[in-house]
Amino acid sequence: MAVTLVQERLGASSMAEQVLRTIGPVVLLGPPGAGKGTQSKRITEHYHIPQVSTGDLLREHVRQQTPLGIEVQAIIARGELVPDHLVCDIVAWRLRQPDADRGFILDGFPRTQKQAAWLDSFLKFEFFETGKWASWLPIVIRIQVDYNKLLLRITGRRTCPTCGAIYNVHSNPPLVDEICDKDGTKLVIRDDDRDEVIRERLDTYERQTKPVAEYYDKLGRLVTINGDQSVDDVSAAILKEIDGRACGVASGTEAKGN
Repeated sequence: MAVTLVQERLGASSMAEQVLRTIGPVVLLGPPGAGKGTQSKRITEHYHIPQVSTGDLLREHVRQQTPLGIEVQAIIARGELVPDHLVCDIVAWRLRQPDADRGFILDGFPRTQKQAAWLDSFLKFEFFETGKWASWLPIVIRIQVDYNKLLLRITGRRTCPTCGAIYNVHSNPPLVDEICDKDGTKLVIRDDDRDEVIRERLDTYERQTKPVAEYYDKLGRLVTINGDQSVDDVSAAILKEIDGRACGVASGTEAKGN
């Protein structure tokens, strides 16, 4: 019992340490199907820092009908892309919230080299020049997965329209072909997971994100993680990189990518 109590105290101490540590900015890059969503959630739970998704932010501003949201809604209604300056304004608003004081994960931003340059300037002004953080440069983690494996991951996905369970006919098939194990509902393929759609999404991602990755690579801040590993192994590799960067933040040194 004494040993168990010690272990519990050590576990509580470790958790408290994670809550108090300054992690700094983390940018996640990765194509559809690379597992960014899963890894973002794990990073959030491990370090207790918020995940900042531009898509979620835009939808929330539209839902609340804020001045920014009203402007975004009008642009989307015209079938146009939300311009960089509005996306950056919304990101800036979110990063100024108290829960982002110790750090945050950016998912879906920056999407362009221009947005990446804006982010550096914003972080320098908001954090470095105010003395809030010793190091303000983000660590940029790119989850890289073989193109053909991505196609298998995404096109093999099947979803239960009733309970939301997700399967994969290649790696995690249901017990009965095309039938949900939990409630017997026939599984469906989401429109976004169809072969012709996903190929276009992957090509678009490659065109848009390559300049962003190159921008950070030239600055020595891009870390590439092999996304073909198991989910747990990918998580371990990411946390190792962030821990290394967090030590740099604590000691007042700038983080360097591989």
